[in-house]
Amino acid sequence: MQKRQTVAYTVFFLTILSFQASAAVSSVKSSEEKQDDDPTKVTTKVGVSWSDNYDFDDSNVSFSASWAFDEARKLNARVNSDASEWRVGGSWLFPIGIFNFNFGKNEYTSGASQNNYSVGTFIPLSAFGIEPAGFQIFPMAGYTYNTGDEIECGGGKCAEPEFNGDLSPENGFVSTDASGSSGYAGVFILKPLTSNMRLLSFLAGSYGSKNDDGDNYKGYFGGVGLGYSITKHQSVKTFTFVQDNNTYLDEADKRVLAAYSWQF
Repeated sequence: MQKRQTVAYTVFFLTILSFQASAAVSSVKSSEEKQDDDPTKVTTKVGVSWSDNYDFDDSNVSFSASWAFDEARKLNARVNSDASEWRVGGSWLFPIGIFNFNFGKNEYTSGASQNNYSVGTFIPLSAFGIEPAGFQIFPMAGYTYNTGDEIECGGGKCAEPEFNGDLSPENGFVSTDASGSSGYAGVFILKPLTSNMRLLSFLAGSYGSKNDDGDNYKGYFGGVGLGYSITKHQSVKTFTFVQDNNTYLDEADKRVLAAYSWQF
């Protein structure tokens, strides 16, 4: 019940902010003036992405869409090919940044799954006249509440010294419930290289509530890539990134990603 109330209060708060954002549309930089990969750009678009780990044995295809009501508000959705991972949310743009609300489900290579409810923001430092050497810097921060399950060794083969098998029940691994909350902070950087190409990078760390072992949730994610605008409506990007945490992953998840989007 407490979780539902927290989510309801958050949605109500962001709804109030959305009405305030409508009044601020006239002072917001036009979406047409922003780079295609600018996280504060509000536009209607559809896209498809493919990702895989460095061993190329865990590929994933996702489909995404955004519907912009105006230059300040939009709805966002993403789902992978078998619907095992998905995300739905909204964005509200203000003169000094964008606020995002999402809820969805993630699955990890360890077999763990996670339902999450999150709120976050990107703030362009260019709004304060800070854009050194053309680097567009967006500090980001947010809060996430998670529920789900994690894979742990319950005894048996997995408890043997130098065990090197898979995370299967036959080897003694069991699924246990996990829940908690965490906050994250980091930065997203966009650097135009040409009129059509841009360098993209991001890095963030997270810290949260204690797990069953008494350890606080800790994690990080980061990546680097390139974005390219083919036409006014079409763009592509490619990334390599890594994510890790001490609750849902046994080792760092390193992946590559390629994406295509069509902007209306």
